Amino acid sequence: MTLFTKQQAPEGRDTPIETSDLHTITGHSIHPPFPEGYEEIVLGMGCFWGVERLFWQQPGVYVTAAGYAGGITPNPTYKETCTGLTGHTEVVRVVYDPKKVSLENLLQIFWEQHDPTQGNRQGNDIGSQYRSAIFTTTEAQLAAAKQSAEAFQAALQRAGKGRITTEIKPLDVFYYAEAYHQQYLDKNPGGYCGLKGTGVTCPIG
Repeated sequence: MTLFTKQQAPEGRDTPIETSDLHTITGHSIHPPFPEGYEEIVLGMGCFWGVERLFWQQPGVYVTAAGYAGGITPNPTYKETCTGLTGHTEVVRVVYDPKKVSLENLLQIFWEQHDPTQGNRQGNDIGSQYRSAIFTTTEAQLAAAKQSAEAFQAALQRAGKGRITTEIKPLDVFYYAEAYHQQYLDKNPGGYCGLKGTGVTCPIG
């Protein structure tokens, strides 16, 4: 799915880039530790501005954060990630209370609210940094994500759509995006949101 080589990738840095602390909507810290019993999953659906807003609006979601995952450059900047050479995709960390919202419900939202068949792009946003991805933090999440992909693929086929290209694997590292990206569409209500689904319903949840 990525278009880079280790030789081309930016070196990155040992120190995390500066970001914000408190979520502008929930008031919770975007950094761990999170409440006991809560879970997190990291999702890539194209430009992370609209994705973060989509999930902070969901009941049962404790906090969200924009960032980068799936590549090799440590602590990348937005500018570095946008070259496509870090290997990262734009993602959102979703921390949720499984007693209030199910993983299946979150996965259903994930599949239905973007087009997971486009490879290294999402609409007019082109590049491996916009690829679709699910990065899991437990074995149960990984199994559920793969099962949901199979179910949605069957629904897509019935609708005459293409093959899912979503990357599904355990999370390696989540790197926070810069402060101005955090809750961007709360700070800039008229800002860009590229989310657009296929119109196909995911038969889970």
